[in-house]
Amino acid sequence: MRQADVIRNTSETKIQISINLDGTGKAELASGVPFLDHMLDQIARHGMIDLKVVANGDTHIDDHHTVEDVGITLGQAFAKAVGDKAGITRYGHSYVPLDETLSRVVIDFSGRPGLEFNVPFTRARVGDFDVDLSIEFFRGFVNHAGVTLHIDNLRGINAHHQIETVFKAFGRALRMALAIDPRASGAVPSTKGSL
Repeated sequence: MRQADVIRNTSETKIQISINLDGTGKAELASGVPFLDHMLDQIARHGMIDLKVVANGDTHIDDHHTVEDVGITLGQAFAKAVGDKAGITRYGHSYVPLDETLSRVVIDFSGRPGLEFNVPFTRARVGDFDVDLSIEFFRGFVNHAGVTLHIDNLRGINAHHQIETVFKAFGRALRMALAIDPRASGAVPSTKGSL
Protein backbone atom coordinates (compact mmCIF):
# COMPACT_ATOMS: atom_id res chain seq x y z
CA MET A 1 0.00 0.00 0.00
CA ARG A 2 1.51 3.30 -1.09
CA GLN A 3 0.21 5.38 1.77
CA ALA A 4 1.73 7.69 4.36
CA ASP A 5 0.83 9.80 7.36
CA VAL A 6 3.14 12.64 8.37
CA ILE A 7 2.91 15.15 11.20
CA ARG A 8 4.98 18.34 11.33
CA ASN A 9 4.88 20.51 14.44
CA THR A 10 6.83 23.76 14.72
CA SER A 11 6.36 26.98 16.64
CA GLU A 12 4.71 28.40 13.48
CA THR A 13 2.55 25.53 12.20
CA LYS A 14 1.02 22.21 13.16
CA ILE A 15 0.31 20.05 10.13
CA GLN A 16 -1.07 16.55 9.58
CA ILE A 17 -1.11 15.01 6.12
CA SER A 18 -2.34 11.60 4.97
CA ILE A 19 -1.98 10.41 1.38
CA ASN A 20 -2.84 7.36 -0.67
CA LEU A 21 -1.02 7.39 -4.00
CA ASP A 22 -3.42 4.78 -5.39
CA GLY A 23 -6.59 6.61 -4.45
CA THR A 24 -9.57 7.99 -6.31
CA GLY A 25 -8.94 11.72 -5.94
CA LYS A 26 -10.77 12.28 -2.66
CA ALA A 27 -9.66 15.29 -0.64
CA GLU A 28 -10.35 16.50 2.89
CA LEU A 29 -8.68 19.86 3.21
CA ALA A 30 -8.48 22.29 6.11
CA SER A 31 -5.22 24.21 5.75
CA GLY A 32 -6.63 27.51 7.01
CA VAL A 33 -5.76 29.06 3.61
CA PRO A 34 -8.84 28.67 1.36
CA PHE A 35 -7.05 29.23 -1.95
CA LEU A 36 -4.39 26.67 -0.99
CA ASP A 37 -7.17 24.17 -0.26
CA HIS A 38 -8.55 24.84 -3.75
CA MET A 39 -5.12 24.11 -5.26
CA LEU A 40 -4.55 20.99 -3.13
CA ASP A 41 -7.90 19.73 -4.39
CA GLN A 42 -6.53 20.06 -7.94
CA ILE A 43 -3.55 17.87 -7.00
CA ALA A 44 -5.79 15.21 -5.48
CA ARG A 45 -8.39 15.14 -8.27
CA HIS A 46 -6.00 15.26 -11.21
CA GLY A 47 -3.38 13.05 -9.56
CA MET A 48 -5.97 10.47 -8.42
CA ILE A 49 -4.39 10.77 -4.98
CA ASP A 50 -6.45 10.62 -1.79
CA LEU A 51 -5.29 13.54 0.32
CA LYS A 52 -6.13 14.74 3.81
CA VAL A 53 -4.56 17.96 5.09
CA VAL A 54 -5.18 19.58 8.45
CA ALA A 55 -3.07 22.64 9.25
CA ASN A 56 -3.07 25.22 12.00
CA GLY A 57 -0.62 27.99 11.32
CA ASP A 58 0.14 31.57 12.22
CA THR A 59 -2.08 32.93 9.46
CA HIS A 60 -2.78 35.97 11.68
CA ILE A 61 0.74 37.03 10.62
CA ASP A 62 0.40 35.88 7.01
CA ASP A 63 -0.04 32.66 5.02
CA HIS A 64 3.65 32.13 4.22
CA HIS A 65 4.55 29.63 6.96
CA THR A 66 1.42 27.56 6.44
CA VAL A 67 1.77 27.32 2.65
CA GLU A 68 5.49 26.53 2.82
CA ASP A 69 5.09 23.97 5.62
CA VAL A 70 2.22 22.22 3.86
CA GLY A 71 4.55 21.87 0.85
CA ILE A 72 7.30 20.48 3.09
CA THR A 73 5.00 18.01 4.83
CA LEU A 74 3.40 16.90 1.57
CA GLY A 75 6.87 16.28 0.15
CA GLN A 76 7.76 14.16 3.19
CA ALA A 77 4.54 12.19 2.78
CA PHE A 78 5.25 11.50 -0.90
CA ALA A 79 8.80 10.36 -0.12
CA LYS A 80 7.50 8.00 2.54
CA ALA A 81 4.62 6.63 0.43
CA VAL A 82 6.68 6.01 -2.72
CA GLY A 83 9.40 4.17 -0.76
CA ASP A 84 12.26 2.76 -2.85
CA LYS A 85 10.41 3.71 -6.10
CA ALA A 86 10.56 0.15 -7.43
CA GLY A 87 8.34 -0.28 -10.47
CA ILE A 88 7.29 3.35 -10.87
CA THR A 89 7.38 5.10 -14.23
CA ARG A 90 9.58 7.78 -12.57
CA TYR A 91 9.05 10.58 -15.10
CA GLY A 92 5.82 12.45 -15.64
CA HIS A 93 4.66 15.46 -17.59
CA SER A 94 1.46 17.31 -18.38
CA TYR A 95 0.22 20.30 -20.32
CA VAL A 96 -2.98 21.85 -18.97
CA PRO A 97 -4.98 24.65 -20.60
CA LEU A 98 -7.62 26.82 -18.96
CA ASP A 99 -9.16 29.32 -21.35
CA GLU A 100 -6.29 31.64 -22.40
CA THR A 101 -3.73 29.99 -20.13
CA LEU A 102 -1.43 27.03 -20.78
CA SER A 103 1.02 25.50 -18.31
CA ARG A 104 3.49 22.61 -18.47
CA VAL A 105 4.85 20.57 -15.56
CA VAL A 106 7.59 17.92 -15.83
CA ILE A 107 8.70 15.82 -12.85
CA ASP A 108 11.40 13.24 -12.15
CA PHE A 109 11.39 11.15 -8.95
CA SER A 110 15.18 11.24 -9.16
CA GLY A 111 16.06 11.56 -5.49
CA ARG A 112 17.66 14.91 -6.37
CA PRO A 113 15.73 18.01 -5.33
CA GLY A 114 15.57 20.73 -7.93
CA LEU A 115 13.01 23.33 -8.94
CA GLU A 116 12.74 25.44 -12.08
CA PHE A 117 9.72 27.71 -11.66
CA ASN A 118 8.91 30.01 -14.57
CA VAL A 119 5.53 31.62 -14.03
CA PRO A 120 5.29 35.30 -15.03
CA PHE A 121 2.30 36.18 -12.85
CA THR A 122 0.18 38.99 -14.22
CA ARG A 123 -0.76 40.26 -10.77
CA ALA A 124 0.47 39.91 -7.20
CA ARG A 125 -2.63 38.46 -5.56
CA VAL A 126 -5.53 36.16 -6.31
CA GLY A 127 -8.09 37.30 -3.79
CA ASP A 128 -6.23 37.22 -0.48
CA PHE A 129 -3.58 34.78 -1.75
CA ASP A 130 -0.08 36.12 -2.48
CA VAL A 131 0.96 34.43 -5.74
CA ASP A 132 4.61 34.32 -4.60
CA LEU A 133 3.61 31.68 -2.06
CA SER A 134 3.10 29.16 -4.86
CA ILE A 135 6.87 28.91 -5.42
CA GLU A 136 7.38 28.48 -1.65
CA PHE A 137 4.94 25.56 -1.70
CA PHE A 138 6.74 23.84 -4.57
CA ARG A 139 10.20 24.56 -3.14
CA GLY A 140 9.17 22.92 0.13
CA PHE A 141 7.75 19.96 -1.77
CA VAL A 142 10.76 19.26 -4.00
CA ASN A 143 13.28 19.61 -1.17
CA HIS A 144 11.50 16.99 0.92
CA ALA A 145 10.12 14.67 -1.77
CA GLY A 146 13.53 14.51 -3.50
CA VAL A 147 12.19 15.29 -6.96
CA THR A 148 13.27 17.44 -9.88
CA LEU A 149 10.38 19.65 -10.96
CA HIS A 150 10.08 22.00 -13.93
CA ILE A 151 7.08 24.33 -13.96
CA ASP A 152 6.42 26.63 -16.91
CA ASN A 153 3.43 28.85 -17.55
CA LEU A 154 3.63 29.15 -21.31
CA ARG A 155 0.94 31.80 -21.66
CA GLY A 156 -1.77 33.39 -19.60
CA ILE A 157 -3.44 36.64 -18.64
CA ASN A 158 -5.52 35.66 -15.60
CA ALA A 159 -3.35 34.95 -12.53
CA HIS A 160 -5.96 32.58 -11.08
CA HIS A 161 -5.84 30.57 -14.30
CA GLN A 162 -2.03 30.60 -14.22
CA ILE A 163 -1.85 29.08 -10.75
CA GLU A 164 -4.70 26.66 -11.34
CA THR A 165 -3.20 25.24 -14.54
CA VAL A 166 0.13 24.78 -12.73
CA PHE A 167 -1.47 22.79 -9.90
CA LYS A 168 -3.63 20.72 -12.27
CA ALA A 169 -0.62 19.91 -14.45
CA PHE A 170 1.38 19.06 -11.32
CA GLY A 171 -1.29 16.57 -10.26
CA ARG A 172 -1.37 14.96 -13.70
CA ALA A 173 2.43 14.78 -13.91
CA LEU A 174 2.49 13.10 -10.49
CA ARG A 175 -0.10 10.59 -11.66
CA MET A 176 2.03 9.67 -14.67
CA ALA A 177 5.33 9.48 -12.77
CA LEU A 178 3.93 7.39 -9.93
CA ALA A 179 2.10 4.91 -12.15
CA ILE A 180 3.40 1.37 -11.87
CA ASP A 181 5.06 0.34 -15.13
CA PRO A 182 3.96 -3.26 -15.82
CA ARG A 183 6.98 -3.82 -18.08
CA ALA A 184 9.47 -2.86 -15.36
CA SER A 185 8.86 -6.04 -13.31
CA GLY A 186 9.26 -4.09 -10.08
CA ALA A 187 12.73 -2.82 -10.90
CA VAL A 188 13.94 0.59 -9.76
CA PRO A 189 13.90 2.82 -12.86
CA SER A 190 17.59 3.74 -12.84
CA THR A 191 20.77 2.26 -14.25
CA LYS A 192 22.27 2.85 -10.80
CA GLY A 193 19.79 0.42 -9.24
CA SER A 194 18.53 2.97 -6.75
CA LEU A 195 17.03 6.44 -6.68
